[in-house]
Amino acid sequence: MATPQVLTDLQTAVTNAVAGEQSAIVLINGIAARIQAAVDAAIAGGATKEDLAPVQTEVDALNASAAALAAAVAQNPPQAGRR
Repeated sequence: MATPQVLTDLQTAVTNAVAGEQSAIVLINGIAARIQAAVDAAIAGGATKEDLAPVQTEVDALNASAAALAAAVAQNPPQAGRR
């Protein structure tokens, strides 16, 4: 029996969504890493942690967002071949 088109379309949509979510995780982590590197460089250049606390708060928020998205993706993986 052939797979109904609606199921094929749904499987494609799920695969695309997961790929998009994975890309978002990489993007969020990359942004956070770049900002963290800037914070570290500023501290090395004489800024204090207190001076940069607002920036560090944003880095922490980005990392938390990426972790939450990664956890959600891990809890709901696509199931290939499920019919």
